[in-house]
Amino acid sequence: MSASPAISPTRATVNDLQSIPGKAELIGGRIVEFMPSGHRPNVVAGRIYRKIAEHADERGEGVAYTDNMGFVVPLLRSGRQSFSPDASFYLGTIPPDSMRFVTGPPDFDVEVRSENDYGDAAESALAAKRDDYFAAGTKVVWDVDPIAGLVRVYRPSAPGVPVTFGRGDWADAEPVLSGWRVALDWIFA
Repeated sequence: MSASPAISPTRATVNDLQSIPGKAELIGGRIVEFMPSGHRPNVVAGRIYRKIAEHADERGEGVAYTDNMGFVVPLLRSGRQSFSPDASFYLGTIPPDSMRFVTGPPDFDVEVRSENDYGDAAESALAAKRDDYFAAGTKVVWDVDPIAGLVRVYRPSAPGVPVTFGRGDWADAEPVLSGWRVALDWIFA
């Protein structure tokens, strides 16, 4: 009996990712789809987006994006080629075809935890994704925990040492959003 020839899977491309109807990212040549978020994480992400958008509009610089915006980055060591944050802020160039993804990382990324983003495996995955954001050039990453009512702010200068804000605090995204602060009591209301 002869062995079957090995079939190598076709690597997905950014164009393949563009055709996915839901939230997905391109990692290791595969399209990784994500489940929709629940009520609480979505409301929290929406509130954060609103405050970022207000700041961008007032300053007349940058663009705030809602959940599911595609950011294409050069191939990272992890194999990642894209991000789709829950909310974000971008100071770079808008693509010539405004219907396409942005090329480059967000300057400020917000990741709001969903129900499956807790436990040891989730912590490792979130840390790896933060490392990817920083490797791509993101300057501030928020890890938002709607259950604990916490925002952990990470920066590339100390990627493993977050500044933690809780209810009653005002969180920032310095140096990306200069002068911008948002009340966590309002975000988690």
